[in-house]
Amino acid sequence: QVQLVESGGGLVQAGGSLRLSCAGSGRTFSSYVMGWFRQVPGKEERAFVAAIIFSGGSTYYAHSVKGRFTISRDNTKNTCDLQMNSLKREETAVYYCAAWGGWGDLPDETDYWGQGTQVTVSS
Repeated sequence: QVQLVESGGGLVQAGGSLRLSCAGSGRTFSSYVMGWFRQVPGKEERAFVAAIIFSGGSTYYAHSVKGRFTISRDNTKNTCDLQMNSLKREETAVYYCAAWGGWGDLPDETDYWGQGTQVTVSS
């Protein structure tokens, strides 16, 4: 089992920055691909934002956030962070951290998810 807890959400003005953090516990953290997803109010889908491979050597971003968001991980501390810059109003969402086994795959309900953290971007 892997337990994930997100933190760092909050209210920020458009154009501002936030840093989200995901703390993991349980089984070997470095055995999992880590990623961030977001869910917009009123929509069921959790949209992919960014992912980072087991060692941290490779990352992948949604086109809409590339160049503005940076994902990182520290396997010694069991953490995965998402630095978000130049935030836009439409990026208001609940942000979820996830852990899963395969680089190139996407997690499903059988993988590990945090409880989510709210990010609100105001005009």
